[in-house]
Amino acid sequence: MKLILVCALFIAPLWGATCESLTSLALPNTTITLAQSVAPGELALPGRTFGGTPAPAVALKDLPAFCRVAATLKPTSDSDIKIEVWLPATGWNGKLQAVGNGGWAGSISYGAMEEALHDGYATSSTDTGHAGGSGSFALGHPEKIIDFGYRSEHEMTVKAKAIIEAFYGNPARMSYWNGCSTGGRQGLKEAQRFPDDYDGIIAGAPANPRTRLAFGTMWIAHANLKDPASYIPPAKYPAIHHAVLNACDALDGLKDGLITDPTRCHFDPQLIACTGADTSECLTPPQMETVKRILSPSRNPRTGEEIFPGLEPGSELGWATLAGPQPFPAITDHFKYVVFKDPKWDWKTLNFDSDVALADKIDNETINATDANLEPFFSRKGKLLLYHGWADQNVAPQSTINYYKRVVDTVSTTLGGEGKTADSTRLFMAPGMAHCGGGDGPNTFDMMTAIIDWREKGHAPERVIASHSSAGKVDRMRPLCAYPQVAKYKGSGSIDDAENFVCEAPK
Repeated sequence: MKLILVCALFIAPLWGATCESLTSLALPNTTITLAQSVAPGELALPGRTFGGTPAPAVALKDLPAFCRVAATLKPTSDSDIKIEVWLPATGWNGKLQAVGNGGWAGSISYGAMEEALHDGYATSSTDTGHAGGSGSFALGHPEKIIDFGYRSEHEMTVKAKAIIEAFYGNPARMSYWNGCSTGGRQGLKEAQRFPDDYDGIIAGAPANPRTRLAFGTMWIAHANLKDPASYIPPAKYPAIHHAVLNACDALDGLKDGLITDPTRCHFDPQLIACTGADTSECLTPPQMETVKRILSPSRNPRTGEEIFPGLEPGSELGWATLAGPQPFPAITDHFKYVVFKDPKWDWKTLNFDSDVALADKIDNETINATDANLEPFFSRKGKLLLYHGWADQNVAPQSTINYYKRVVDTVSTTLGGEGKTADSTRLFMAPGMAHCGGGDGPNTFDMMTAIIDWREKGHAPERVIASHSSAGKVDRMRPLCAYPQVAKYKGSGSIDDAENFVCEAPK
């Protein structure tokens, strides 16, 4: 009888307030600007504005009924942090799922909130303290840089929990963070600075450390653009990708269009060197050097120290993002508005020696999330689930592996060895997956269920099933294995069926 009563508390919460009455909720440094009951399928969000022309509103037709709360947070005189909190009208699962951002943020992550709401979560998101996807907000606004770096996520979390408790009459029994790219970095920052905020954190493809990622991105721009002869037009990407697969696809014993472990692939671009006319099927000598630099770490030219890892073989079809005809704007913004504070800064002048130390000093762990001592988070049973696509075209996958290894090395002594560390953090690498999704490999998976089973039921994830779809139909399923294990074909049955693979340590 007692068990039934306890469970009922989360099915039918002790309602504390009506939705509309939340406008009068008093929270520090907070103005609630909207508290509105939304009937099923009635939410219409303003479309994004492009070139000064407003886009039409976007109607979310399949949302359940919920209470929509919007607020502005001003923890400093120069802060203007917008947040939204969505609260299911019925069927709340008793949990908060906060969702992360991408790029420079600058908007609420409505799509991720929609998915969380569908699954019964109270959910929240922030614009991180500014509007728009540019980094120009940072110029002359050090407090807004701190808001973007970590303060907006923490402030949102505290306020979201208070709003949840006011609305339902009882607090969320579990809180989770779910983000990729910038959202992955935000998740790491939460674990590092605010270990009490979340019970479980999903950090996908963390864009981290931000300053070193910026240099890694500009390394590719310098290789590809400083000399016009070095530029690789996108028309050549398929030929490079095909050559990489020919060289490395079968290294794992299975020729399936995927490279299970790209670190074992040592591709020589000389394999497709032009022997006659320059065509889309071959590379000129300067272009071969560009390929080598894209697939190699950026390094200090004086000391040889690695600055940031290179992209991995298998990522070629996505190179247009970082190796396009102009440097990646989100990264040039970092140098213009954060490091050099000069909107006219010329990317060709970047110094891969002295400017690295300068950028790190200016950041001073404001945006970077490099602290590997997660013992405060782990000691309260917090779980960190990392994932990264091996074919990521934006953030070098090895950067996440490097951080994971440092966490294991740093915390294993306090938790009782590497095996105990695996009780708190795990990493899953996805062969053929691009940045946060997409790509030729299985790229759709349910990390929320994995982390819930881990945090709430004690079932640490050994494998997570991922799928790939074409034309809306699943055509391949594979297990993603807890690093450093990889998926190994059993030798019989369809190679598109996850049940025909086992997770093994690499040989």
